[in-house]
Amino acid sequence: MTSNTRAVRPKRDPKGSVSGIASQPGDTLRALRTQRGWTLSELSDRTGLPISTLSKVENNRMSLTYDKLTRISRGLEIDIADLFGSSSQAAAPQQVPTGRRSITRANEGYAIDTDNYGQRFPASELRQKRFTPIVAEIRARSLQEFGELIRHPGEEFALVLEGSLELHTDLYAPARLEVGDSIYFDSNMGHAYIAVGDATCRVLSVCTESEPPESLRASYQAGASSARGATAPAASRPAPPRRRAAG
Repeated sequence: MTSNTRAVRPKRDPKGSVSGIASQPGDTLRALRTQRGWTLSELSDRTGLPISTLSKVENNRMSLTYDKLTRISRGLEIDIADLFGSSSQAAAPQQVPTGRRSITRANEGYAIDTDNYGQRFPASELRQKRFTPIVAEIRARSLQEFGELIRHPGEEFALVLEGSLELHTDLYAPARLEVGDSIYFDSNMGHAYIAVGDATCRVLSVCTESEPPESLRASYQAGASSARGATAPAASRPAPPRRRAAG
């Protein structure tokens, strides 16, 4: 995807209050990098993102697409949801919630604007999700306007909520989808969501999470064992659930 400099910002409801979480991923990223004593060059090596890109993100001068969010979270060995919270939340001990739920009202959720998408992330406060739901308004209306195809680990499901959509990939002919149509695909393929016509195009996209880094996975499993210890005998404890990776 082509770079842009549109700022990440929380949305406000009609009464003027901020919906979702007000902190910005760039602030959290800078705080965690400083806390760990890493230079931008070291963070670049860990994430595979250029130093110039990371600098723009830290200064909230570049929007974070989903693929950048995943690369940064894996490089920092944190949950994606930590980037939407405060730096103190990201540094807090890992915990595995039980019986959890999250309700996101209409027009709520953490909002990120890019040239190609206007995205809202429902349930953005929940950590260790096995998938990430995104409600997106598709803005690009041609491949030329969209730029380079994007790709990221995992699999993806898309359901058209409004308008008409073309999904372009580097392995298949473009797929035309209308309201109510859906598609499930390997998001390791290069792909682009393109709006058809002049009408608004909105899509519900659900992206699976790839296998977390070993150190983060170990902390999840340790937290899960601790949470189950008071209620389940050792012999009857089920193995921690594994996230399915695309393959």
